[in-house]
Amino acid sequence: MQKVLKATQRRDKDDSNISRYRRLGTDMDCYASGSVGGKASVRTVHLRTAHLKLIGENLDLPVHTIPHEKGDFKQWKPPSPFYPTPSIPPSNHLLVTASFGRILPRSLLQLFHPSRRLNVHPSLLPKYRGPAPIQHAILNGEKETGVCVIEMLERAKGIDTGDIWGLKSVPIPENSTFLTLREKLAREGGDLLVSVLRDMLSKTVASIPQIVSPNTPTAPLVTASLCRPEFDKQTACELVRLDRAISHQKPITTLMFQSDRSVQLHKLFDVTPSIDSSEDFKLPETPGVARYDPSKKAVLVRCANGSVLGVSNLKSQDRKLVPAKEWWNGIPKEWKEMDGCVHFV
Repeated sequence: MQKVLKATQRRDKDDSNISRYRRLGTDMDCYASGSVGGKASVRTVHLRTAHLKLIGENLDLPVHTIPHEKGDFKQWKPPSPFYPTPSIPPSNHLLVTASFGRILPRSLLQLFHPSRRLNVHPSLLPKYRGPAPIQHAILNGEKETGVCVIEMLERAKGIDTGDIWGLKSVPIPENSTFLTLREKLAREGGDLLVSVLRDMLSKTVASIPQIVSPNTPTAPLVTASLCRPEFDKQTACELVRLDRAISHQKPITTLMFQSDRSVQLHKLFDVTPSIDSSEDFKLPETPGVARYDPSKKAVLVRCANGSVLGVSNLKSQDRKLVPAKEWWNGIPKEWKEMDGCVHFV
């Protein structure tokens, strides 16, 4: 991936240029700067494919590649007119990041006035400060999230703790995944950023401080331990949310008691209501017990509180991903217990 810095350049068609930044955070992997209203320069960051680089080239803006290594990035200095800078940073230089994935060093932040270094964050701050706000909003079953444009502070003062310049609530559609919700929030974030920048230029906006309570949820990094289900503690509904939140990054993975081999669980759904009323299919009450249900074309797994999880596709260790029926038929008979079930742990 590339990260690019495009130096400031005034354009004649300002409104046209602004519209090009509306999709910030959806498909960009670059630093970029361009004029807004002919007054303020804009730098935007996103760690994905460099579509913004193509936009810059189309606008004949200079392109500068920054170091890929974190250590080198800490020592990196942006080109003119961002560096060197006067002791008082110019008010028409604006730093904007969106899902950049790195903590900007103090030396870089100090090149910009505190009110001119902004971050687009995909949550309604102060809720879900941290690197994984979208995942944790889905995990917690939130019905609403949003986007914020906030002031970036030095790391010592806290991550995602700066004053809020703009925010917008966004409902979370039912069955949203990380990928679908990220796309929705990226579009909303781009629109909000453009709105905030316009209001800044017209001096019709002011920042407000974040107010945090002891129960405010955070959004820590998603780790490998999170993808290991605990069938005796997590309900089927919770595991479905887990799948929608992190499966793009880390598949839900368990172990078979009978073989001590890992098994990935894909395409999960909650079948609790229908299975509890079924007379033709019975599943033991022990959490982690699983068997194949032909009517659902899925392996059903007993979870916490008597709930039942449906799994449409599975992948055993060192094997390919297959439909539930094929996976079930491939299990050696000696691995199945007397009641015809297997046990996930």
